[in-house]
Amino acid sequence: MAQAACLWQGSKRELEFSGAVAVSVFSEVSSNDLVTQIARQITEAIVAGRLKPGERLTELQLSREFGTSRAPVREAARLLESQGLVTFSPRRGFFVRTLEASDLRDIYELRIGLELHAASLAVERATDKDIELLERQMRRLYDMADADSIEAQIFEDFAFHRMLCMASGNARLIRVYDEIAMEMRAGITLIGKLYDDPHRMAETHEPIMAALRDRDAERLRESLRYHIAVARDAVVALFEETGGVV
Repeated sequence: MAQAACLWQGSKRELEFSGAVAVSVFSEVSSNDLVTQIARQITEAIVAGRLKPGERLTELQLSREFGTSRAPVREAARLLESQGLVTFSPRRGFFVRTLEASDLRDIYELRIGLELHAASLAVERATDKDIELLERQMRRLYDMADADSIEAQIFEDFAFHRMLCMASGNARLIRVYDEIAMEMRAGITLIGKLYDDPHRMAETHEPIMAALRDRDAERLRESLRYHIAVARDAVVALFEETGGVV
């Protein structure tokens, strides 16, 4: 996945379909790599909540909004199905996946396992430059808190954890992490509701960075385990409380 902090940009133009006026949430795409561009825009719309769980992806309407034929839209939907973001129902089409609390719990447990292993490797393999970049990324969390930009801070938080995995130097681990990243993002907007003070979210990364700077593997794993487990328990509880409405 590219920088998780990239924000979805949607067009506000209006389109007319059979006499009815609908507001477009997508922008037209260029002719290069249509499927990837369409999939990216749909993904960001799902993460931002512009496409709701259970909402149908209508190929004809989407093709008009993107300014393409229906074929690349269908291929993009298939790609997102393989990533777990949408589901397909015969004779009905594609729908935004509806996550259950148990899904989020499973995803977080897998994330904990991956990040703890990445942390163990990072203690041995992270370069001074890697640590410097992570320090800079943590400062961005504080910057977003100062700007009171909760949505941006959430994605910067996601970027921090991916960078920690990258510091492990294990390309296959990153590949696996990216495979579950889309599903993690489907529930990640809930994190912004866990802290009354956005600075508190940034502060929770301090013990992680301190342990990495000291190259203390055990303290890093414990700090990371606590950090993610607290978020998991709170996100799952909030998900259950809100019925999955983020």
